[in-house]
Amino acid sequence: MTSPPPPFPWGAAMHVGLCLLRLPPELFWRLSPLEFAAMSGTLQPAPAAFSRAGLDALMAAFPD
Repeated sequence: MTSPPPPFPWGAAMHVGLCLLRLPPELFWRLSPLEFAAMSGTLQPAPAAFSRAGLDALMAAFPD
């Protein structure tokens, strides 16, 4: 038996749309999920994972 998905984070979505993006409420509620994702930056690719080579380069540049 699978558990139900978590509820949609309406509080966080409304904070991003209304407070951070300063969208008028009527525009916020007319956005499609894809439009909102694009405006809020969630369609950005994930940053590359930090590699051992990256750590070694930092350790060589900042030996302390």
